[in-house]
Amino acid sequence: METLKLRDDFIKLGQALKAVGYVDSGIEAKEVIIDGLVKVNGEVDTRRGRKLYDGDVVQYDGKEIKIQK
Repeated sequence: METLKLRDDFIKLGQALKAVGYVDSGIEAKEVIIDGLVKVNGEVDTRRGRKLYDGDVVQYDGKEIKIQK
């Protein structure tokens, strides 16, 4: 599991996927999110602008990101 430290109060879902290197671009992030391949806290979320806060867990392609303050 990757840990992503927040610099602000939140990070958007697409930005988080890109920040940890799970996708190469914002366009790729948009595609995998819209295709329903990304889960936030165990549920599919198709909003790339979804705000992630401390304690949220993102799952994509068998990998996980934990968001920490």
